[in-house]
Amino acid sequence: MAPAISLTDYHAKYLAHELTKRFASDSVEKLAAVLADAQVDLNPHQVEAALFAFRSPFSKGAILADEVGLGKTIEAGLLLAQKWAERKRRLLVILPANLRKQWSQELEDKFYLRSIILESRSFNGSIRAGNLNPFQQDAIVLCSYQFARTKEPYLRQTAWDLVVIDEAHRLRNVYKNTSKIAAAIKQALAPFPKVLLTAPPLQNSLLELYGLVSIIDDFAFGDLQSYRSRFARLGNDTDFGELKERLTPLCKRTLRHQVLEYVKYTNRHALVQEFVPTAEEQRLYDLVSGYLQRDTLYALLASQRQLVTLILRKLLASSTYAISGTLDSMVQRLQAAAAAAEAVATPPDNLPEDWEHLDELADEWDEDGAAAIPTERTRFTPEQLADLKREMAELREFHALAKSIIKNSKGEVLLTALRRGFAAATGAQAAQGSPGAGGSSAPSAWTCGSPSRRACGSICPTPGSSMPNSMSCAMSPTPSTKPAGPSSSARAGTPAACSGGSGGSCCAAGRAWSAPNADWGKTCWPSTAGSRRPTFSRSSWPTSGTTPTRGRRGGS
Repeated sequence: MAPAISLTDYHAKYLAHELTKRFASDSVEKLAAVLADAQVDLNPHQVEAALFAFRSPFSKGAILADEVGLGKTIEAGLLLAQKWAERKRRLLVILPANLRKQWSQELEDKFYLRSIILESRSFNGSIRAGNLNPFQQDAIVLCSYQFARTKEPYLRQTAWDLVVIDEAHRLRNVYKNTSKIAAAIKQALAPFPKVLLTAPPLQNSLLELYGLVSIIDDFAFGDLQSYRSRFARLGNDTDFGELKERLTPLCKRTLRHQVLEYVKYTNRHALVQEFVPTAEEQRLYDLVSGYLQRDTLYALLASQRQLVTLILRKLLASSTYAISGTLDSMVQRLQAAAAAAEAVATPPDNLPEDWEHLDELADEWDEDGAAAIPTERTRFTPEQLADLKREMAELREFHALAKSIIKNSKGEVLLTALRRGFAAATGAQAAQGSPGAGGSSAPSAWTCGSPSRRACGSICPTPGSSMPNSMSCAMSPTPSTKPAGPSSSARAGTPAACSGGSGGSCCAAGRAWSAPNADWGKTCWPSTAGSRRPTFSRSSWPTSGTTPTRGRRGGS
């Protein structure tokens, strides 16, 4: 047992002070302990955003609207970690369902914060275990937008210390009566501090900005009518300046061009690959497009016609296979409606499967005149029933045509586009690494054997020649030999013809590269007819500087 540590009164007082001292809410020292433990390379704008959200203890929240790719998740992680360190541990993150596991993993790996994902199964299991409000956990709670809406009463009963809402632009239409998810979340979390993460604070209208700000503070802009009359159309610099001034204490937005000094971005190049649909594909497209443009359609619910039409056009542009099942479901709906002589009351059954964002899009969709649609189902007249049956016959024809199309022109050309993209990337890497190009001469995925196991700084010239930083090109032996040292005859010869492997590209004459596998990077080796690449256990590798290294990008 280790002996007890003896502390003087002075040291005890000093340690007590360090453990209990407080800092100003906008001081970076407030985050010092959290920053010391975080396993992430922080950038200045991320620390500034976290301090912005903490700037006032009386603040109701903040909107962090950094441009895409600037690390809003890290900023939120700092806030959650600080609250956790202060033992304020009623923490909730509301986010899209497909991001729940990613958030949980990042909180664990980068901030050592335990989280729990609440969904129907875990929620019911927690209740059976005796926790009558599963949102009250000794961990950060993660849940989806839809789940938060369905469990609104439980959200109200928990005194949250901080609520983080990711992809918060999904709530931008909260000021409309039709946005049910947004309204439920806003009402349930009204008394609690919130941080909204959103890359685009608005998309189509300045009214969306009003909606987001109202989630934080209902009185920041007054009522909707006042905001609309003053800011909906910014007619002069005075109105624009006042809008910015009112947003200053609530919203912080960092753009990419503001961080270029310390964040280096990969250049992106767009390649356009044209394709020509077959005659059958074009015919199906024209038939379905003409059908969707009609004034009266019995297969689509009147109150959601624009929404479903949008989704059907997206499916049609995707592939004939994507829309085939939906067309069949529409036929079945019309059959049931004809049998009951009543109007269709719901969208096609498999539309949510064909378009995974249907629920979210439907909640945000503002259908013109939707409120005026009567709720009871309409009975058909004989003339309407005859029109319905004609429409059903046309949809059967569309479905049969979609199923008969075997060739997918877009899918085939997509493969061509991918090959072009990989070829262009390989060419760009080679050009960047070629002599006289002004940069390192090999892609970072190609590796050289060296004591330091660092990435190759140059394309292998003749085997055995020196590389930058005293590195030498590693060359795997023939199948019958083990990896050889620098003076080995296996390093002395010139490799035979290129063996680039699947999708690989040949090197210049006299150089060969093998395709990477689990233990080998892009490595020079002689291409012998009929031979196969050797495999070696790590225990059989020599300790010399020619040890083959694992292929890995950009690391040492």
